[in-house]
Amino acid sequence: MVPGTGTVVNIATVLVGSVVGRVAGNRLPQRTRELVTDGLGLVTLLIAGTSAMAVLDPSFSDAVGDSAPMLIVLGAVLVGGITGSLLRLEDRVERLGGWLQARLAGEATGEERRRFVEGYVVASLIFCTGPLTILGSLEDGLGNGAEQLYLKSALDGFAAVAFAAAFGWGVAASVLTIAVVQGGLTLVGVGLGDVLPDAHLASITATGGLLLVGVALRLMNVKQVAVADLLPALAVAPVLTAFVAAWS
Repeated sequence: MVPGTGTVVNIATVLVGSVVGRVAGNRLPQRTRELVTDGLGLVTLLIAGTSAMAVLDPSFSDAVGDSAPMLIVLGAVLVGGITGSLLRLEDRVERLGGWLQARLAGEATGEERRRFVEGYVVASLIFCTGPLTILGSLEDGLGNGAEQLYLKSALDGFAAVAFAAAFGWGVAASVLTIAVVQGGLTLVGVGLGDVLPDAHLASITATGGLLLVGVALRLMNVKQVAVADLLPALAVAPVLTAFVAAWS
């Protein structure tokens, strides 16, 4: 199996789903599209909850102690959030979405531009922050098969249909983010030669689950959480885990 195949399949399913959703979305009333978005928010909450439960993974507590996992996730979110806020990652992601909208969708009204950018940001975060993104890409790079990314591709394809119906072509633009993030992680897997320790992966998964809660709140218009500013937490979590484990 050639490394990167899983990411190529993932990009294809998102593009196909986006086209289907965009065509179908034009036939759906606004109320229906809003309901679809709320439903996706609820499903995202479910996925977030199952991911966040990784904080209770036995391998995590065995490595750092029973009381440390929650503190590690808390520390990762705080340090990552401060870092991302100082780097203004949310603003940069939104500007990237606006630039892509101008290049790919041409001139558009304020509302169309907002929907394009929101679709790009939300789809990029959902498609690129879950545990399947990290573990699947690493496994693909290590030559252990791309089955996890194939599963993710199917899920993302169906999600793209619903997202594109609600937000439009911004969802299709998220394939650029998928290519960079998953492609980069696949290259990391090629270089690592081995998967991350279970405790480190659990810390990333639990932290990613919390970030997905923020995405769900955005989808349901509860609060516009700056999730992109929190993304550095995914890198901070395994570093804190390694530090605490070394002193345990």
